[in-house]
Amino acid sequence: MPKRAHLIAGILAPLCLATFFLSTVLTELFGSHTAVAQLKSLIVSPGLWIMIPAMAAAGGSGMFLGKSRKGRLVDGKKMRMAFIAANGLPVLVPCAIALNRWAAAGSFDTTFYVVQVVELLAGATNFVLMGLNVRDGLRMAGRLRARRRLHRARPSDEHARAASSLEQALEV
Repeated sequence: MPKRAHLIAGILAPLCLATFFLSTVLTELFGSHTAVAQLKSLIVSPGLWIMIPAMAAAGGSGMFLGKSRKGRLVDGKKMRMAFIAANGLPVLVPCAIALNRWAAAGSFDTTFYVVQVVELLAGATNFVLMGLNVRDGLRMAGRLRARRRLHRARPSDEHARAASSLEQALEV
């Protein structure tokens, strides 16, 4: 049951975030102020009422599933999840509520757009971090292999000496 809850919440939270982000960008670029106000209202309610519990469920179930596991993938997921929460609750939620209020009042001034940019940057950051958590979760479950890194061979001393000799010959 915790695995299924984690899977559902782990899909739903980034999906909400991506939906909010894309709809905001498209509405700001191509929509009217009325459309922006309608979107901001929908993001706050029901949007936040879906996304916040999904993020909490993903984090809580992830902590439960990872409590007996050790390693760099688990540590990375825990560190990113803490940042996602610290970025979400004190930054994204207040931005969404303030933007909703300002849009409803028709106050599309510089402050509105500065806060909008902050919200988009914080949202994009959280989306990338959530994507990294999904990747590491798939690796932990064995559904995704780690990419092999190709190591560049170090030139041997013989090659270094030949290159040095060539450089000296060209200088003359």
